[in-house]
Amino acid sequence: MSKRNWILLTILGIIALALVVIYINFAQRRAPKIPLVEIGEIQKISTNNTKDAPRLTTMASNLEVPWALVFLPDRSILFTERPGEVRFIDNKGNLNPTPIAFIDDVLNRGEGGLLGITIHPDFSKNHFVYLYYTYASNNDLTFNRVVRFKFENNFLFDKTIIVDRIPGALFHNGGRIKFGPDGFLYITTGDSQNPSLAQNKDSLAGKILRVDSAGKAAPNNSFSNEVFSFGHRNPQGIAWDENNRLWETEHGASTLDEINIIEKGKNYGWPEIAGNQTKE
Repeated sequence: MSKRNWILLTILGIIALALVVIYINFAQRRAPKIPLVEIGEIQKISTNNTKDAPRLTTMASNLEVPWALVFLPDRSILFTERPGEVRFIDNKGNLNPTPIAFIDDVLNRGEGGLLGITIHPDFSKNHFVYLYYTYASNNDLTFNRVVRFKFENNFLFDKTIIVDRIPGALFHNGGRIKFGPDGFLYITTGDSQNPSLAQNKDSLAGKILRVDSAGKAAPNNSFSNEVFSFGHRNPQGIAWDENNRLWETEHGASTLDEINIIEKGKNYGWPEIAGNQTKE
């Protein structure tokens, strides 16, 4: 190597090292170390002094595909693991090492399994817990269902199927369930890898459903059945804002994920359009 090339490589090396140092210093200023607390430890922080509040707290570890959680009135937590287990964390942040239930008819395959969980708005009185999960029928077809249990003394019992035979598949099972501010239960369902079902208003696949706490269609749904909105690919997130607008997140086919404001009876396009595509 010539002396000139050696000098050039040395200069380039110094410049690269300087850039690395500058980047590290910049990153440290922009993203200071996030404080952590120990597993199971919950610190009560005054709302008037959040300067030293931990931004991350490990509540539980060594879990198997945790999928959804719900807070109980006493701030304890129920959550699902996709293979079929329901787990419990008390209001001091301690995980019960033993699952409180194993749903034995769960089909844990692909994206299917034990998915959504929520509680009744009047849980303090009726103790109702709702689960959404995938299962195989007697003739080995794949479906999803919503089931209601009672929860007392860290035990689930009195199983009641309230919505059944939601088309399922290896992928695209949806699975989020939540009660809305109107008191009805909202259920997200995937297209079960059959995109045409999303446009079929008589099918439960590729939809957001709205039913009462016993599984009957809300009386003012647009199509005289459980369907609230249609044309969805694989919706897996729903939440309401302060104006009671329903927001939804939806998985695209590797790109074109969506965030939608959901309106009753509206067609959200799949499979004719996806993401920000348009069609006249």
